[in-house]
Amino acid sequence: MMPRVPLILGLAGLLPFVWGALTVLSPDLAAWTVRSIGARFAGPYVMLFYGAVILSFMSGVLWGFATQLKGAQAGTGYALSVIPALWAFFMTGGGPTGAGVSLMVGFIGILGLDWLFWKHGAAPEWWMSLRLLLTAIVVTCLAIGVFA
Repeated sequence: MMPRVPLILGLAGLLPFVWGALTVLSPDLAAWTVRSIGARFAGPYVMLFYGAVILSFMSGVLWGFATQLKGAQAGTGYALSVIPALWAFFMTGGGPTGAGVSLMVGFIGILGLDWLFWKHGAAPEWWMSLRLLLTAIVVTCLAIGVFA
């Protein structure tokens, strides 16, 4: 069973993605957001900036999982854990459409890393349930930003 606190915090962490998608779908909400809190908090911009931050955050989470491993497996885990941050750094500079697609690929790709750490017992047993839920919502929101 998934603990309540990680679920609540994980869902709360989706707010910038959901807000970005809503402002893409609602021009009135986008205009209000731009007037009230600034353009970087509307449309794809908030999702792209926050998405790069979250991919980097996930590198830290995976690094923590790597500390649970031993020997060569730990070394591989540390090496794999930096991939999301490097992906965010190198792949999100090509304009909003390219950056959005790259982030979608990055978030889907991280599921493979999550699964590897989970399979090797470095992640909690409930981890994949949480990650699948959060990733589905993040990728849906990013897709709205890219394709709507």
